[in-house]
Amino acid sequence: MDISVIIVSYNTAELTVACLESVFASQRVSYEVFVVDNASKDESVEIIKKKFPAVRLIANATNRGFGVANNQALHECAGRYVVFLNPDTTVEPESFYSMTVFMEAHPKVGLAGPKVINPDGTRQDSVSYRYPGHRYGAADLGPLPGSIACVLGACQIASANLLCELGGFDEDFFLYGEDQDLCLRVRKRGFEIGLIDEAVIMHHGGQSERNTLPAELVRKKFRAELLFYRKHYRPVTIRKLCKVQRRRALWRIFFIRLQMPMMSDNTSAQNKLAKYQVIYEETGALSGS
Repeated sequence: MDISVIIVSYNTAELTVACLESVFASQRVSYEVFVVDNASKDESVEIIKKKFPAVRLIANATNRGFGVANNQALHECAGRYVVFLNPDTTVEPESFYSMTVFMEAHPKVGLAGPKVINPDGTRQDSVSYRYPGHRYGAADLGPLPGSIACVLGACQIASANLLCELGGFDEDFFLYGEDQDLCLRVRKRGFEIGLIDEAVIMHHGGQSERNTLPAELVRKKFRAELLFYRKHYRPVTIRKLCKVQRRRALWRIFFIRLQMPMMSDNTSAQNKLAKYQVIYEETGALSGS
């Protein structure tokens, strides 16, 4: 088996169907497909069972989080490579083949991502060369192989053996941040992160969280960032990072409140205010304030 594809779904039935249709379309590799459903309420499980009997379906009774769900299937994978694929993506027909060829030709690469495009065909930003808090925490990480820090978690391919050695995703990350953490752990093991321009996926983005309030979404993402800090940076670095972010958030709150009475439509300002209030609150204890 060349590839094991793992898709974690949560209330994305229509998108998951489109994703699976693209996965099963003329890929020049041998592969198996897992879908782990995190207790969707939109009949995802029934639809997948009916339309895609070849899918190895794991239906969780509760939402166990992105990392846990991927790891559930990872333990059953038979492929030499594992592809973590979001349900709000579609895969170009030759992409899995291109990804496999790339990984075999680049043994120093432990994990890689494809070229990611938006629904309108424009390129989506899917590569990062810095980790969260990198400006202050780079020295804590030490020298790392390669120049790419992370590729977007919407689609990642990695050696199955390496993933098993690493234990898959860190399950302390419920949603968000687990892709950055995994990429960093791959580099700490001595491998580079790669980008595969010959492979293309289309990514909608944020579909499983479309009903989440903006402030709550910010809180989820920022708590994941703080978890990344605690896991990879020294306490003195974390305090410095949080002090800087807390001070910046306070200034932003002050200026937004100052400007809001003069705005005819302050919806955007309200969302920004909620964002910086979350950051101010969450950094309180860690900053020593």
